[in-house]
Amino acid sequence: MKIEVILFDLGGVLVELTGVPTMLSWSRLTEAEVWQRWLHSPAVRRFESGNGSAEEFAREIIDELTLNTTTDEFLTQFTAWPRGVFSGGIELLQELGRNHQVACLSNTNHLHWDRFEQETELLDHFHAAFASHQTGHLKPDASSFEHAIDALGVVAENILFMDDNQINIDAAQAAGLVAKLTRGVDQATEHVRSYRLLD
Repeated sequence: MKIEVILFDLGGVLVELTGVPTMLSWSRLTEAEVWQRWLHSPAVRRFESGNGSAEEFAREIIDELTLNTTTDEFLTQFTAWPRGVFSGGIELLQELGRNHQVACLSNTNHLHWDRFEQETELLDHFHAAFASHQTGHLKPDASSFEHAIDALGVVAENILFMDDNQINIDAAQAAGLVAKLTRGVDQATEHVRSYRLLD
């Protein structure tokens, strides 16, 4: 096996996300219930595939999850979910990028992507970026992985994919990628070292 591309999820792997406590404060659901509904939400899928406005998304998700908040407050809080790049994240990408192709595959939206572009240098360190709101493909759909594989021009088994969601790991493995459940930069570093991808 020769790993030619290291493919990162962003949130939870390279980017620290907040928001769960706020969501819970607006809801009577448990954390597990909130995430279960979020991952299967028609509103989330529509918005993060690049369809509909932010205001429409806010109204729809508030209705779906019966959240006790306004659209304006939801959007203010939701836009702030990405806190920033985890410590060591940029350095890891820089080191990997010297000898390997580095890319990202992320379910995201224009509100968060704009912040990545404007407030961090994160996106500067990827040779390719597959953002769901730009490609129209969302994990864990097979099409999201097929699209990335085709664009990268590398066979699936030569791609190491890291994501913090087991559902996405299972889907990536089904698509033929080498996939590792990864939470944070320390685990990402452990995985790339295990494949001898760092000097």
